[in-house]
Amino acid sequence: MRKSLQFYQDKIDVSKDLLFLLVIGGLYSLGIFLSNTFVNIYLWKQSGDYITIAMYNLAICLFQPITFIIAGKLAKKVDRVIVLRLGVIFLSLFFLSVLIIGEKSSTYNFMLGSLLGIGYGFYWLAFNVLTFEITEPETRDFFNGFLGVLQSFGGMIGPLLAGVIIAKMEANIGYTTIFTISFILFISAVAFSFFLKRRQAEGSFYFRRILKERKHNKNWGRILYAHIFQGLREGIFLFVISIWVFLVTKSEFALGMFNVFLSGLSIVFYFIATKFIKPPLRKKAILLGGLILFFSIFIILFDISYMLLMIYAVVIGIAYPIISVPYVSMTYDVIGKAWKAKEMRVEYIVVREVFVNLGRVISILVFLIAVSFLNPEKIIPILLVIFGSGHVFIYFFVKNVHLGSQPKKEVLIKEQIPDEKNR
Repeated sequence: MRKSLQFYQDKIDVSKDLLFLLVIGGLYSLGIFLSNTFVNIYLWKQSGDYITIAMYNLAICLFQPITFIIAGKLAKKVDRVIVLRLGVIFLSLFFLSVLIIGEKSSTYNFMLGSLLGIGYGFYWLAFNVLTFEITEPETRDFFNGFLGVLQSFGGMIGPLLAGVIIAKMEANIGYTTIFTISFILFISAVAFSFFLKRRQAEGSFYFRRILKERKHNKNWGRILYAHIFQGLREGIFLFVISIWVFLVTKSEFALGMFNVFLSGLSIVFYFIATKFIKPPLRKKAILLGGLILFFSIFIILFDISYMLLMIYAVVIGIAYPIISVPYVSMTYDVIGKAWKAKEMRVEYIVVREVFVNLGRVISILVFLIAVSFLNPEKIIPILLVIFGSGHVFIYFFVKNVHLGSQPKKEVLIKEQIPDEKNR
């Protein structure tokens, strides 16, 4: 069953499975954004130190790629939808564990991060593979753009709703409520997964072969190294900015409003980016978005206030879609033209995930070492400048990517907007 949708004056035929996949992605985004930002704050209020938060995020970034490899093997042996459900089950277990452990969560920070990383790994591997199998070349930009809108909507509504709930209730009751809602949203995502057509697995898992392919395929190597620099920025920006917003305002509601501005602008600019950033403009857009992201750091570097943080939210809300839409499409165009792309699509995604998380792990490890021996107030701004340049370096790798003619339809594969919106 297919439906025709009018999208930016272009009629696009989309399948029922594509629509259900968008619904699942939307539920996931709302569930994650409702609670995940506040898990960092929840742990901070219990521990009051950056090391606890960094170790929690380090566990996520360590276990996510490991799980991707395991999930990749499973995806070649069992139905991909089952792998997707495994991811949602582990994400549900994460929130259930937070609910059970409660005020002692900071003591179990690494264990909680591990559960979340495992959930991410299973979920995103399956989601990516299903995306590759369900979407087609002519629906790629529609899917990337519309999923970006859903993610931005979740990033806007989720934290705001969570901030209001926490502000209106006693602290622990408020946190318990939002974690419970997230748990229900993930269960709903599992329910919608039963509407997806079964996707039987086939073939063996050749992770090492695709890892070595970067030596034979220059485009693939450049994209992988670009993802390391992407991860370098994401590693510490995933949690530092949220902590800063909370420290400045002492208010979960204010943190929710920060995300409203960030995600609200992203919704608008995902539409704009999808409409105007076509293949010939991709590299220039990636450079522009990377530069905006880098220079935005200086808004809050020397003086920090809630107003400056809101301005920062507006700027990065504009910048992320500008770099994300073309970067994602270029990445999967490279994979689409790579050696045995159709048979090895799972391996290509797993290897990409390993490289982006390598960057994240390096970033967080440097952060841990730095704040352990130096004054956090002095060293964190320096680290933000150093690692904040990561998205600028993406351009210097992708500018040498040359795709030539368009990939053949039967091997072209595509993807969603990256996992969590990094602050």
